[in-house]
Amino acid sequence: MNRQIVRLGLGLMAAYLVLFVQLNNIQVFGAEELNTHPENSRPLVANFGAPRGEIRAADGTVLARSVELEDGAFARQREYPTGELFAEATGFFSFNSGADGLELTWDDELRGEQNALADGMRELLGGESTTADVETTLSVELQEAARDALGDRRGSVVALDPQSGAILAMWSWPTYDPNPLSSVDTAEAAAARQALLADANNPLLPRTTRELYFPGSTFKVVTAAAALDAGVAELDTPVFANVTEYVPPLTSNPLGNFGGSNCGGPLRDLIRRSCNAGTAQLAVELLGADELVGTARDFGFGDVPPVGLPDLVASQMPDDFGADLGTTVEIAPDLAAQFEDLPEVELTDDMPSLAQTAIGQFDVKSTPLQMALVAAAVANDGEVPRPHVVDRVIDSEGAVLHEANLDPWRRAMSRQTSEELREAMVGVVSDGTAQVLQVPELVVGAKTGTAEIGTNIESTHAWIIAFAGDDIARPDIAVAVLVEADDTIGEQTGGRVAGPVALDVLNAWQAARRK
Repeated sequence: MNRQIVRLGLGLMAAYLVLFVQLNNIQVFGAEELNTHPENSRPLVANFGAPRGEIRAADGTVLARSVELEDGAFARQREYPTGELFAEATGFFSFNSGADGLELTWDDELRGEQNALADGMRELLGGESTTADVETTLSVELQEAARDALGDRRGSVVALDPQSGAILAMWSWPTYDPNPLSSVDTAEAAAARQALLADANNPLLPRTTRELYFPGSTFKVVTAAAALDAGVAELDTPVFANVTEYVPPLTSNPLGNFGGSNCGGPLRDLIRRSCNAGTAQLAVELLGADELVGTARDFGFGDVPPVGLPDLVASQMPDDFGADLGTTVEIAPDLAAQFEDLPEVELTDDMPSLAQTAIGQFDVKSTPLQMALVAAAVANDGEVPRPHVVDRVIDSEGAVLHEANLDPWRRAMSRQTSEELREAMVGVVSDGTAQVLQVPELVVGAKTGTAEIGTNIESTHAWIIAFAGDDIARPDIAVAVLVEADDTIGEQTGGRVAGPVALDVLNAWQAARRK
């Protein structure tokens, strides 16, 4: 009797092993063929409805989660409790349209793909899949402040920690609500996407990281950094003549100051008053293209910032200013008289474009994120922080799958140059074009910008970049604000239009710190 029981047990065990091997053969080795069969939609439905981790703000606020459904083909639906507020970061997870934002970049971790084999065994034995949660650096308070301050004007706001590179806010308007796109009602999801694609304002475009704009006079911070590092200028020497315009070599077309103003003085005053003529003369006669291009690239122009979001674009810095004409640029006599050893800048046949580039026009174009990084580098002793929006990724068993890399991204300038630029930018707030950013108990430095678009000088982008903190030696936040040109409004200046938006963000940051 015992022998028969043993034989039966061995037979059942053998059958179980055969079943187990065959099941795993189908699930593991034959899965790709079955899943990719054109008549098999079940994997798509199952994948969309599978367990998926949460995306959370820095304070734990849930930005994206999966909710279980009782009826229908899908077991779960993706939900975004804050609606459009964080759509630029989270993106969407759609059966019709795929994914975007963090939902795309961290898709494997959110759905536990990295533990696929282990999950298969766990599910076979009746357990649950291992998903992971994405913990971001984003602040609800700052994001709301950016949204409310910008209102229904096209534009962008970026705020980040200049030491760590943690992005605290990234907001663009217009934007969209990811909930309809992620609906399990595929007809509703398709209609929502078609409506967004048909919108001329392109609300699906994250303007902070995927759109390029003339940075205008905010780029003068880069020009000033290049001049200080190259040793062709200090904050108080040389002194440029007070003029209303500058005529670059090889052209008779003048480059004028904004509003026809008369300005000049040392570099400190060129920054404080945002003087086009003096900044252009500095770049053309004393600095040269190679130094300016090199410094812009050191700031990050030409490279995609390592944020951890999909499809980011690199800011653009032109590097071709024509053929070398075999001589040097002639320096204005009043400027030359201030030097013992004159700088020598090679004359090329497109010096007028270099003059335009130095003031943030011509072919230099930037994302709002990149200009926030310019302010951050000034605040961070010359090092550009590594921008990131994800702090940690933790799976459902508590294992840390990812932690943010806090090493600097690159060095843009020397420490001494950054200290001098902080001093100059504080002057812009205390007695210059950004006085709107005077905040009690904070040291604030800034640079405004008014960028002409095309040939329509009546329509301008309004910019401001800034840093703030308790101590000028170590600012704790960097901000960039862009309010896009609007033909119905006309001319917009950085201090008057973008400045109040930055002020609201800084006030929200100050209030959040006091909690």
